[in-house]
Formats: sequence, structure tokens, C-alpha cells
Amino acid sequence: MDTDAALAFARDHRNGVLITLKRDGRPQSSNIVHTVSDDGRVRISITADRAKYRNLLRDPRASLHVNADDFWSYVVLEGDAELSPVAAAPDDATVEELVEMYRAVQGEHPDWDDYRRAMVADRRVVLSLRPTHAYGMLPS
Repeated sequence: MDTDAALAFARDHRNGVLITLKRDGRPQSSNIVHTVSDDGRVRISITADRAKYRNLLRDPRASLHVNADDFWSYVVLEGDAELSPVAAAPDDATVEELVEMYRAVQGEHPDWDDYRRAMVADRRVVLSLRPTHAYGMLPS
């Protein structure tokens, strides 16, 4: 499958399942909401206290499975994940990227100061996945 076609599908379907690898090699899956930036990076907001974060620190390989509403159409995007620094201040680069991602998914937040404080308190991280392989079944 063409990676560009898979990314276009992922742009239109924001919910997905992120798959990382546990220490013993078995998959660990997490339901997530993602964005796809103009440069083809899939971005996901995660927290530094979750298994997926620890898994990706140890082994950056990740897959993102995205279904259509009908369940039969789907894509899987594979690649190595990059993790931003943990959000440490309301005005740091990680929080700025989280604000950009929020706007892409939800639009404007009613209280950006509160949102920024929450990103730091949650120890948020931006996971970026630049797909190197894609497969799936697109609608005909």
C-alpha cells in the first residue's frame, strides 16, 4: 500500500490503536487520538507514566492501526517513534506542539492557560511517527 494513501486515510479517521512492544516482545495496544501533519508525521499525545512511553524508550518500533467506521477498511502505519521531552513548563516546545495538535483536532480551547498547566501536570509527551511502511484495506 502507498504510504501517502494510508496517511490520507489516517487524516480522515482520527481514532486508532497504537501498538508498541513490551519487554518480552508481545504487543501492547492503546486506544489513541492522532493527528497527521502536513509533512506526513503522525503525532500522538501520551503521558510519561504509561507503558507505551516506557516501551518506546526501550524499542522505538511502533504501529498505528486505524479503522474506518465500517470496521472493514483500515490502514496500519509502521515506523520508529520519536518522543519529545516531557512537558516541563507551560511555554516549552512540547507544550507548544501539544497546543498545535489540540487545535488540529478540537479547535480552540476555552482556557489555554489551564490547558498548558494540565499538559505539564500530566507529564505529556508528543510521540511522532514517520511511517516507513503501510498496509491495509482501503475502500474501493
